[in-house]
Amino acid sequence: MITTQLLILITVFLIASVISVITGSTSLITVPVMLQFRIEPRTALATNMLALTLMSVGGTLPFIGKGVIDRRRLPLLIVLTLIASIVGALLVLVVPSRSMPLIISISMIVVTVLSIANRKAGIVPAEAIPSRIAEIAGYVVTFILGIYGGFFSGGYVTLLTAAYVMLFRMTFVQAIATTKLINIFSSLVATIIFMIQGIIDYKLGMILGLTMFVGGIIGGRITLSLSTIWLQRIYLTVVSILTIVTLRKSLQPNQSTSTTGELTPLV
Repeated sequence: MITTQLLILITVFLIASVISVITGSTSLITVPVMLQFRIEPRTALATNMLALTLMSVGGTLPFIGKGVIDRRRLPLLIVLTLIASIVGALLVLVVPSRSMPLIISISMIVVTVLSIANRKAGIVPAEAIPSRIAEIAGYVVTFILGIYGGFFSGGYVTLLTAAYVMLFRMTFVQAIATTKLINIFSSLVATIIFMIQGIIDYKLGMILGLTMFVGGIIGGRITLSLSTIWLQRIYLTVVSILTIVTLRKSLQPNQSTSTTGELTPLV
């Protein structure tokens, strides 16, 4: 029998997946909600990663054949992401996640400031080819963020989108489409490792995953229908809000009940 808690989770995951195709930061919304229902932290991270994999697939489908995915850089970006995601997923097993909200919020503040300072970035294709330093930096950032993406993923795509706009000179649509495809590999590798460790709630994960798959398709189609100016506005607005909320939570005293609770059956 479907419970009220499960209905709430389905609703939150659907809305978050539609919006996060543009903005990223899905896990900054979904994981805290799961923890509120006293789902054990590692189980929440692992189950959320399974759902994210399906969302990334759904979010990528609308962009296929539209010519907005950076095919030239894609092979190397995928290889770097696969390696980094393995490292990140293994870190979940040994590293406490208490400091993550502060790191995320600081990173997102930097992204917000840089995005506002470079408002033209991502709106129109850059006339100049990225410098060699910027190109190399883009690959280095892909690897570093890939480690974080395999660990938690909250804010991963958001930061990756900003990096590709600023370093690779992509438009917002190109960055969104490319990061969605890359995130399939990041989430999938982490999910496989979590499967091996036996910390995924498969029943809940598949329900939420199918929900996010549908949300990803809807979000992808909305993205293609919007102008790059509106994509930038939505991106900056949501990122700013999430930055404030995440920073506020990171500065609050740790509450053991939100990170040590036992798994409560939802179905």
